[in-house]
Amino acid sequence: MDEREYRHDRARAEELLELAAGIAEEAGQMLLAKRPARPEVLATKSSPTDVVTALDRAAEELIRGRIAEARPRDAVLGEEGGDTPGEGGVRWVVDPIDGTVNFLYGLPDWAVSIGVEVDGEIVAGVVHNVPRGELFTASKGGGAWLRGERLRCNTGVPLAKALVATGFGYEAGRRRVQAEVLAQVVPQVRDIRRGGSCAIDLCSVAAGRVDAYYERGTNYWDHAAAGLVAVEAGARIGGLNGRPVSPDMALCAAPGLFEELHDLLVPLDPEHD
Repeated sequence: MDEREYRHDRARAEELLELAAGIAEEAGQMLLAKRPARPEVLATKSSPTDVVTALDRAAEELIRGRIAEARPRDAVLGEEGGDTPGEGGVRWVVDPIDGTVNFLYGLPDWAVSIGVEVDGEIVAGVVHNVPRGELFTASKGGGAWLRGERLRCNTGVPLAKALVATGFGYEAGRRRVQAEVLAQVVPQVRDIRRGGSCAIDLCSVAAGRVDAYYERGTNYWDHAAAGLVAVEAGARIGGLNGRPVSPDMALCAAPGLFEELHDLLVPLDPEHD
């Protein structure tokens, strides 16, 4: 790629990022304004504890509407509305509320997550932690940012001193396995944190609030935007044994710690249910 092509790609990514940030902020403001004291569960997905609220769907409808107004030819993949095809190679990956159970209970860690692909690669990502008023942003090659400050993940942290975030699935059998794995991880690290939002956990790695994160069962819309934030902050994200991040496993940390945590997890067989 020559310098002119690079500048064009960077400008395009920044343009998409600016649009995504505005939409994420608008969706967040709507959710705060309309959230009742106890949001009603509209439906369940994979299990009775995997919930959808009416505002999940309302937020995604708002986001899809704003994308259609600004870029009507683009494709959209949303957690609630599925995959809508488009033209031109741009696809938006939307999680209207990542951390719906936190949202349901009034806990302060849930986010609007919007990633933007160009030709299958995420080039812009926004994670809006709405209750805390934090907007994490990243563009490919442009760094990861929060409140005008460039983010850098923690480096040089050994496994024994690492603060590690994780999460749990919704099905009882998977939770049992995850608890067994966690029991083997806890003695090998500084401590564990369970926040309830994959997107926010990955942004916490980027911001140095935790040193690492792993979880089985995340979906693409959970990590599409936040994964770019983490990578642009210097972290590595992937699965086990050289595979990419997938529902089987998401693992994120600075190089060095990534490999240590990976090597701790592999013999524990954390990908089975």
